Amino acid sequence: MSMKRLLLAVVLAAGLSQGAYAEDKAILQLDWIPTGEHAAYFAGQQRGFFKDAGIDLTIVRGYGSGDTVNKVAAGAAKFGVADVGAVLAGRAQQSVPVKSIVAVYTYSPHSLFILKSSAIKGFKDLAGKKIAVSPGNSHRIYFPEVARRVGIDPESVTWVTTDASAMAAMLIAKRVDAAPFYSIHQYYQNKAAMQAGEEIVALPFVSAGFAIYASSLIATDETIKTNPDLVRRFVGAAVKSYAWARDNPGETCKLHVQKNPEVLQDECEASQKATMGFIFNDHQRATGQGHFAKDRLADTWKAVAESLKLDASWNPAQAIDDSFVP
Repeated sequence: MSMKRLLLAVVLAAGLSQGAYAEDKAILQLDWIPTGEHAAYFAGQQRGFFKDAGIDLTIVRGYGSGDTVNKVAAGAAKFGVADVGAVLAGRAQQSVPVKSIVAVYTYSPHSLFILKSSAIKGFKDLAGKKIAVSPGNSHRIYFPEVARRVGIDPESVTWVTTDASAMAAMLIAKRVDAAPFYSIHQYYQNKAAMQAGEEIVALPFVSAGFAIYASSLIATDETIKTNPDLVRRFVGAAVKSYAWARDNPGETCKLHVQKNPEVLQDECEASQKATMGFIFNDHQRATGQGHFAKDRLADTWKAVAESLKLDASWNPAQAIDDSFVP
């Protein structure tokens, strides 16, 4: 081999090597503290699914879906986990340039937690009561519609704003009468309540007739437009993470606890198991993993619009791009 050809081969090899090892750095901001609900992302990260997709992923906690939408819009995170309702509301009200790119929960786990020892037995008993809420919490978006459906004035409750991590403690200490959580979290929140001699009961929003989308993965219009390959790789790795977590629940939680030692194994497994039911179900099988069905999206927007008194004729498809789902 001539010296010229040898140098060319070295240059080409170096270029291929750099390309093979170059990874896009990306932050995924969750919608809340990293509970077992989010175990699939941490498991996928440690199993190398994102790395295999050429992504150096960092996962950070969230402070409510509204905050995550705003952080992603501002560029503080490339991707986020946020309720579809918060995405639709942000886009419709303030033209926030963020879209849902994957339907994660195909129906809603929204609920209010109450104490069994309280006088509250159903939604109608909430009139005149105090409910904890974190900034941008999607439960507050939907509660007015739930209230109307059960026949109470949405304005008859008092919302007490606090950090998401403090809501359960406030409920158990009886500083508030109810706190909004996904039903997924009842197991481990109830463990804390039982230590204080109390028991947590869930009032699911679905019992008032809600069949709407909830958690989603989000990205900005700019990211979708300028780096569609990154979005496609991220979505593919996330979907792979969900499937692996479904099939390997114990190992998923072991990996999650390694990254988040404040979470106990049994608590993770209970939340993670419940989470899988919202991701993998009849609707998901009929619609396709991660895709939004037009009718359920319309129902979701109707619930958001009625709750926030927004224009019901606005097209929610403006806030959706599920074309990256494999």
